[in-house]
Amino acid sequence: MLTQPTRLPKALTRKRDIEHWDAEDVAAWEAGGKDIARRNLIWSVFAEHVGFSVWSIWSVMVLFMPQNVFHIDAAGKFFLGAVPTLVGGFARIPYTVLTAKFGGRNWTIVSALLLLIPTLLTLYFINRPGTSYTTFLIVAAFAGLGGGNFSSSMSNINVFYPQRLKGWALGINAGGGNIGVPVVQLIGLAVIATLGNASVVCAVYLVLIVVAAVGAALYMDNVKNQKADLSYMLKALRIPQSWAIAFLYIGTFGSFIGYSFAFGQVLQISFKAGGASVAAATLHAAQIAFIGPLLGSLARPYGGKWADRIGGSKVTLYTFVAMTLAAVVVAVASTMGDHAGHPKGGVLIAMIIAFTALFVISGFGNGAVTKIIPSVFEAKSRSLEGDSASRAAWARNTSGALIGFVGAIGALGGVGINLVLRSSYASTKSATTAFWVFMAFYVVCGLVCWAVFMRRPGLRATTDADVVVEAESLVLEAESATSSTSSARA
Repeated sequence: MLTQPTRLPKALTRKRDIEHWDAEDVAAWEAGGKDIARRNLIWSVFAEHVGFSVWSIWSVMVLFMPQNVFHIDAAGKFFLGAVPTLVGGFARIPYTVLTAKFGGRNWTIVSALLLLIPTLLTLYFINRPGTSYTTFLIVAAFAGLGGGNFSSSMSNINVFYPQRLKGWALGINAGGGNIGVPVVQLIGLAVIATLGNASVVCAVYLVLIVVAAVGAALYMDNVKNQKADLSYMLKALRIPQSWAIAFLYIGTFGSFIGYSFAFGQVLQISFKAGGASVAAATLHAAQIAFIGPLLGSLARPYGGKWADRIGGSKVTLYTFVAMTLAAVVVAVASTMGDHAGHPKGGVLIAMIIAFTALFVISGFGNGAVTKIIPSVFEAKSRSLEGDSASRAAWARNTSGALIGFVGAIGALGGVGINLVLRSSYASTKSATTAFWVFMAFYVVCGLVCWAVFMRRPGLRATTDADVVVEAESLVLEAESATSSTSSARA
């Protein structure tokens, strides 16, 4: 009796290399390209999400480290949060080009499995209170590997989506990754409220890391015509506006990741100052700390969506105006709390609400700043020689390379926030000075955004830099014309 041959699932047999990908080919996009892009986006988001969780895992671990047991004070804990942020920032530069070198699918698998190293180290040492502070710093540094995943993921997804959808797609990719921060904090909250054992948090992520690697292996693709080596990054950095974008990203993403690491500790210190026990202060802090990163992550795609509509520079400027106002409220509330001995009652509520607003607004701004990058290089490519296909490839590869650099510089803002808070607590036993510093920085960011991207160059300006300054208006005009033409045809 003959038997039918066993058919393997399509995910196991399909070809995983795409020789040529052109997201701007509308016919190919509608014929199935958008489905391929969506599939890669889904698993890119998941892998980046796990990476963000591992990157920020020490924002949870420090809540399990009472000073009388681990002998690490508040300033030391803020520094523990700064170390993985710093390492993750530097990791983003090489991670940017590795998707082009090894393939988006292949590198996602490898980068996911690398997360096993910091997770296993954390699992081992968090149960050993006698461990030296230096060892904890080294273990926290390995968690920085999770920060690198952002750049490789963003560079990869930048290739899959057309210019008209990049703001939304990159916002979804980054926002879904950012949600890894509140999720690990939620898991930490659940563990604090029930089991009280930090090992459980690590065990959960060991499973999720394996799922991310297997999912990438089965469902993602390598784009063979993707190029984003360091030479493209150097080309991007010759454009002065690239440095301005990186500076603005310090203000948006740097704020998001820095506050994500620090918010729980600020709350814990405030509750302890109010007379709560260590256990109660930890639980109260964990119950609130995840809300800001969660709302900020959810806001990010909408920042990209609004940037697609009215321009990334406009949305970014409005973002910094709003962040300045929120920072003023936090600083004033903290000042009032200092005069009363500690924040309490309405003052504490106002500080928490304004702090949460900073998360939401910074998340919104993240999506807007990210949109500026492909817009600038799409417009810049119009001044280059060659056919439309070669110019589009140059814009795609250069913007993809810059995303990693901008992500690296932006992450340094998170380091700065933790170090400024550490210095503020060490010198004044309060975070008030740090909050005023943050407010002043947002004012500077707003001025830079206006000066570089909002002012129109003179009519006689003909330099390459002037062409780039006009980037977003040119892109928006082109997209508007395309939209109008499509409507007329319909």
